[in-house]
Order: sequence, then structure tokens, then C-alpha cells
Amino acid sequence: MGIESIIVLLIVGAIAGWLAGQLVKGYGFGLIGNIVVGIVGAFIAALILPRIGLTMGGGWLAAIIHATIGAVILLLLIRLVKRA
Repeated sequence: MGIESIIVLLIVGAIAGWLAGQLVKGYGFGLIGNIVVGIVGAFIAALILPRIGLTMGGGWLAAIIHATIGAVILLLLIRLVKRA
């Protein structure tokens, strides 16, 4: 993985994590936490979404939407664990 790929991953993760924090109120983790949530969310979405038949095209916007969906799923799971 080159430096360009890492930079793109961090940018997409930051945007997706911020969007997920806005969608799931009360569960923002700051800039670094949102980047981590966005990156982990992208991996979650990559595992789950194709299995249920949801695929998106390529490009920046599709990557951000994909990662945001995964980050929202992750934040909802964190919410459930914290309540238990």
C-alpha cells in the first residue's frame, strides 16, 4: 500500500466517520476517533454490503457512502454494547 492509498483511506475514513457521527447523535469520538470509526466502518461495509446484494460503483462518492454505512453500523453496535 503506497502513501497515496493511505492518504485516501484517511480522508475517506475521516469524512465517513464525521458523517456517521452526525447521523448517530451522541456518539462522535473526535477527529482521530472518527477516522478510526470510518476506516473500520469501511471494512465492515466491505464485508456486509456485498453479501446482502448492495453494491455501489467506484469513485470517491461511492467510497464515502460505503464507509459511512459501515461506520453507522459500527456506531449502532457500540451503542448497543454500552447499554448492556
